[in-house]
Amino acid sequence: MPSRQKQLLFSVSGLLGLCCALMAAVAAGLPSWLRGAVLCRTGAELVNATGTELDKFLGELSYGLFHGQRVKQCGLGGRMSRFSFFPERLTVIPTGLHVTVIFFCGVVVMFSSVASGFSFFNAFGRPYETLQGPLGLYLWSFICCLSSCLVLILFAAEVKIHRLSERIANFNEENFVFQTYTEHYDRSFWLFFLIFFLHGLNVVLIRMTGIQFPFQQKKEVDLGGGAADLMY
Repeated sequence: MPSRQKQLLFSVSGLLGLCCALMAAVAAGLPSWLRGAVLCRTGAELVNATGTELDKFLGELSYGLFHGQRVKQCGLGGRMSRFSFFPERLTVIPTGLHVTVIFFCGVVVMFSSVASGFSFFNAFGRPYETLQGPLGLYLWSFICCLSSCLVLILFAAEVKIHRLSERIANFNEENFVFQTYTEHYDRSFWLFFLIFFLHGLNVVLIRMTGIQFPFQQKKEVDLGGGAADLMY
């Protein structure tokens, strides 16, 4: 492949890595990972609300990894409040799992930046035959793919298995009981889904430059000593 085409492919790969790093950093800080509705079950049961009457007892809830907001509805109008996970709600969330999600978000940001830098280096510099060369380009993209996938899986487990929305809604509630009515993943969650595919596309671009996958590289056989051995 001509060097100009390789430079173009490496440059596109570097731009994709840079976009992934920026998207991961912004998505991790936004309070838009999950959005849903929370039902005030206590109030609805008191008046036997059904059908459209339940709308008066449906509040809103949206949050990210660090903070969020909630609209509380118990039949007397909505009351909006904002909250943060650190340190307010550490007692109600699965802290270890939540911190692990944040950790892997940081891994995606860091290694996306590393992958971007090495792609530009291979495009305009002289590539090394070490982790900055072919093996490194695949390695950084693989780490980013794996980390972004773990972010999605762990956050989904936190929401579904540990019932994160209900824990947040019932924090410091003594008179009312809330339960999740509807919930769906918001922009930040799907941005990490996009990051996963962009790094997969990066692997395809690296392969298009002619660089073999590390596990496909064949070892060179040294035939120099064979003829000499036959002479003796």
